[in-house]
Amino acid sequence: MSVLSVLLQTQTPPAPKIDSGDTAWIIVATALVMLMTPALGFFYGGLVRKKNVLSTIMHSFFSLGVISVVWVLWGYSLAFGPSSIKTDAGSFLGSLNWFGLNGVTGIDTNYAPTIPHLLFMMFQMMFAVITPALITGAFAERKRFKAFTLFLILWLTIVYVPICHWVWGGEDGTLGWIRQLGALDFAGGTVVHINSGIAALVAALVLGKRLGYGKEQMEAHDVPMVVLGAGLLWFGWFGFNAGSALTAGDLAVNAFVVTHLAAAMGAITWTTLSWIRQGAPSVLGAAAGAVAGLVAITPASGFVDSRGALVIGFGAGAICYFGVVLKSKLGFDDALDVFAVHGMGGIWGALATGLFATKAVNTAGADGLFYGGGIDQLGKQAIGVGVTVLWSGVMTFVILKVLDLVIGLRVESQEELSGLDSALHGESAYEL
Repeated sequence: MSVLSVLLQTQTPPAPKIDSGDTAWIIVATALVMLMTPALGFFYGGLVRKKNVLSTIMHSFFSLGVISVVWVLWGYSLAFGPSSIKTDAGSFLGSLNWFGLNGVTGIDTNYAPTIPHLLFMMFQMMFAVITPALITGAFAERKRFKAFTLFLILWLTIVYVPICHWVWGGEDGTLGWIRQLGALDFAGGTVVHINSGIAALVAALVLGKRLGYGKEQMEAHDVPMVVLGAGLLWFGWFGFNAGSALTAGDLAVNAFVVTHLAAAMGAITWTTLSWIRQGAPSVLGAAAGAVAGLVAITPASGFVDSRGALVIGFGAGAICYFGVVLKSKLGFDDALDVFAVHGMGGIWGALATGLFATKAVNTAGADGLFYGGGIDQLGKQAIGVGVTVLWSGVMTFVILKVLDLVIGLRVESQEELSGLDSALHGESAYEL
């Protein structure tokens, strides 16, 4: 063996180094994901009656403030910090070692070896912000603001943080147990969409129907606002999914492309179905279908190719459309169809990842059932879905029941009838 060979074998690998291109991209992606929460406010705000538009927008906007502070103080540490509860199966919860971002400096090679650790924290913060904001569409027009604020803090801590750790966490050599199992979730199918969708269903059932539901017209008061919100969500979703590559390379580009294709196919599918069943191509349907496609492609965006994305978008448009139809037949009041779009769309997307994933896109992933991988990956996806449904459903129910017992969840009947904008906020959206 030559002296050169010996020297090469004994050299230590180069230290991790911040990549300026990756860093610039994730800064932009973080800003795009931040935009999604106020965009959600517009989307939801346009769907409610005009007497409740400010209170609905406030749900999203205030989430941006409250969750950001909670995330910095303890949320990030519990979700991504060194494990405090772990077994051979994997880690179940982070610790408070990073409380208040103590020690969150330099580069964290476990999560993102080419960008600053603070930037990874900030990117993940925006996911934490929008997830509970999504739930608010289910209890729009009838929940007390104080109860909403406390719900934000408790739900993020008790529901979001553990699921986030299970799926994406694991700092000290022990991965989150769902991550260690091998279930794939590139950008939040379980963590964000199934989680919020199930919580929304529980919230709608616990709070009960709005006064006059099924007897009075409760149509969207501003369709252009809904379309504006959907367009901004579509725009921001490129950061949501492509940013989850955490690098500016081929994987980010693939996620960017398949995100757009799934949204496009979802919009086409929902519009077509509304045209067939109702005799007109619905504008609201096009907006909702695009969001459904975006929801469904989220867990798969880093693992599927363009063909898989088109099928996932088509399935999302159809499944979520008939989810809304089913809600109207069952009669529960999920005001803005959060469960139909995010719950059902997220479940479809997570399972579809087990069908259409391919290592040709991401060698760190797996081959799904339709790409020669057998049923194994689909089974892992189903476990991830089932655990998320169970934890989110049970814990959301407990949180809401405790809040209802302590401070009450719903506004008074007269406040609901007069509108939450004036009753809770003392303001009006429209002064004519």
